[in-house]
Formats: sequence, C-alpha cells, structure tokens
Amino acid sequence: MIMEEIDELIKEFGLEEDLEHVIIPYTDKNGAGKRRFILKRPFIRIMYDTGYFVDYPLSDVIKAAVKYPESSLSEALYRMNQEAIMDATGTDPNKEKDMP
Repeated sequence: MIMEEIDELIKEFGLEEDLEHVIIPYTDKNGAGKRRFILKRPFIRIMYDTGYFVDYPLSDVIKAAVKYPESSLSEALYRMNQEAIMDATGTDPNKEKDMP
C-alpha cells in the first residue's frame, strides 16, 4: 500500500525514479537544474541538532521536498507541518499568544 501511494505521487508531481530512489528534479534560484534523491523506504529518519530524531513517512518527505525544493528536508518538513497546523486550527503556531 505504501509503495502504491508513492507511485501515485511520482505520477502526480512528474517525478523520476530508479530502483532505489525517488528523484525530484528542480531548478535552483540561479536557474541550474538539480535533482534530489530520496531513498525508497517506508520512513525517512531526520536527525536534529538537539539529538532527537523523527521518522517521517516517505510520502510526507516527497511532498515537502517538492513544495520546498531548495530547503533542507528538515526545514521543508517543518514548514509543511506548520502549514498543516495553521490550516487545521486557523492560527499561527509560531505566534505568541496574548497573555492576560
């Protein structure tokens, strides 16, 4: 089931693939063509500077990398998750709440 979803994302976004990778082609800010290779695994582990890690579903990693191609995967996933929180709650999770 997971790989079927990945195949759908590859078709939807017009991505490339080989036996072991999903390949995300993009153009950088200087106009140069680049490609990001992501291993075809059910989950991708992102290690953070603070020593903790999060296992993200491959589908989320692909969506984040397509949406924010020049960002690191950790930054792209963070931005995508912040947008999801804003969409779900209607509030900015980074904005400080007014104290009474």
